[in-house]
Amino acid sequence: MRSIQTNTSSTTSFTLTGFPEMESMEHWLAALLLLLYIISIVGNALIVFIIKEEQSLHQPMYYFLSLLSVNDLGVSFSTLPTVLASMCFHVPETAFDACLAQMFFIHFFSWTESGILLAMSFDRYVAICNPLHYSSVLTDARVAQMGMSIIIRSFCMVFPLPFLLKRLPFCKANVLTHSYCLHPDLLRLPCGDTTINSMYGLFIVISAFGVDSVLILLSYVLILHSVLAIASREERLKTLNTCVSHISAVLIFYVPMISVSMVHRFVKHAPEYVHKFTSLAYLFVPPMLNPIIYSIKTKEIHRRLHKMLLGTKF
Repeated sequence: MRSIQTNTSSTTSFTLTGFPEMESMEHWLAALLLLLYIISIVGNALIVFIIKEEQSLHQPMYYFLSLLSVNDLGVSFSTLPTVLASMCFHVPETAFDACLAQMFFIHFFSWTESGILLAMSFDRYVAICNPLHYSSVLTDARVAQMGMSIIIRSFCMVFPLPFLLKRLPFCKANVLTHSYCLHPDLLRLPCGDTTINSMYGLFIVISAFGVDSVLILLSYVLILHSVLAIASREERLKTLNTCVSHISAVLIFYVPMISVSMVHRFVKHAPEYVHKFTSLAYLFVPPMLNPIIYSIKTKEIHRRLHKMLLGTKF
């Protein structure tokens, strides 16, 4: 690796790192990441296409699902350029402003995903607890308003982060832990006081992820209370089965995200590969698994996929 020059006032670039401790397996890791990208991009693009083309899927639940798939495409495309450059083409340098822009989009799509999952939990709550009012509560206009609110909230929360970082002097070797730019990773490098950055980062994590996760949990407590009031065991299981896909999406998003946050804040001296693999799980697992889960558990999407990919008639 080329030597890194330090700068006592500013920096023009960062050096991204892949898995130098696993250099002998570098080509296999690059191939695996490319495969994950292909699965994520193709899978989410298919979900969006199927929902657009299938009239029977023009319902609030599937509108939110299509928004989730578009967001997952955003996550994949946000990390793709630097991952390809550093791991496949061995170009580890990224410009300072480009790194800040990538950081913005990665965290923007993460915050947006949390909001979408909350909106989907509200959809499940209304569908199960107030089914007679479902169509009047979740109108197309209200779904659009909810979608715009999620996007605006995410933008407003993430927008200050690049500017808070840009005001700081970077006087250490500007080597990042990952092959993409994350706020906690960038926050290790300035030699100035990062208290404001850390406090703001903690604030938006609590006010977004914290509040969203509590409201999602609350919605499922109310759903469970409503389901337990159903007399028939078969009907109870059938009702709960409509929530399995969403519960899976919530778990595969929040568990890796909490792991990344905990490792960065409380296990700072853990081996580098721990930071890298938790971060990979956070950014790669949800976009890859969400379309697989929904295509398996949603009959209409599963049926349309079979028609498209296998030519099977139902």
